[in-house]
Amino acid sequence: MTATSPSAEIPVPARGKGELKIHLRNIPLLANLTEEEMQRVKADLRVRAYAKRDVIWHKDGGGDGLLFLLTGQLQVIDIAEDGRAIGLRALAPGDFFGEIALINNAPRSASVVAMTPVLVGFLPAPTALHLFSHSPSVARQMLQHLAQKIQRDSELRALLSINNTTRRIFTYLSLMVRRDAQGLPVVENLPTHQDIANMINTSRETVTRALLALAQQGIIEKEQHRLVIRDPEALRRLVHSS
Repeated sequence: MTATSPSAEIPVPARGKGELKIHLRNIPLLANLTEEEMQRVKADLRVRAYAKRDVIWHKDGGGDGLLFLLTGQLQVIDIAEDGRAIGLRALAPGDFFGEIALINNAPRSASVVAMTPVLVGFLPAPTALHLFSHSPSVARQMLQHLAQKIQRDSELRALLSINNTTRRIFTYLSLMVRRDAQGLPVVENLPTHQDIANMINTSRETVTRALLALAQQGIIEKEQHRLVIRDPEALRRLVHSS
């Protein structure tokens, strides 16, 4: 994390470690707030600690604020008709959630579960909505975020229309690829094989076999908490030829 002005720091208790300082300007959505806006956020933000496996919020609850993941890892999940929990996406520190329910004043569309002990910042609806409408930097980032969300949803619908199961897996993997700080193509916080299977309508065993085949061919390499795509061109060919 980069150094920031003390005016953008908030102290929070850390389990067994005294006090932890959270630098609010390290949160991308808040990075370019004016000093006045930052002071309002600091005054209204409430930090809450959750243990691993705690449900941060439940699907169909009200959109009463905007939430920021400050430390740890969260997973957005939905429940299938047969009761299975389907992992939709992972959240990393600096990510925010709850914006759709807040903007639409509608029930939450998914649940959020802690995958590790986490600290979550809760910004009440009036303050969050004020930022959306009065802060140009927040409004611009929110528009970009919503556009990317629409694109991801469109890609997922197209993915589910692919009849070939193996190609669906390879396509899903390719959609998850991002560049890390060193420019490597990686998939961070890869969902479990069961979660991938649930999302793309196949079996866990099929996902495991497909990823193992990619690893054996040297196309991917599993590291802790992520996959490195060693041969992006080979993966692209599989997507278009499987």
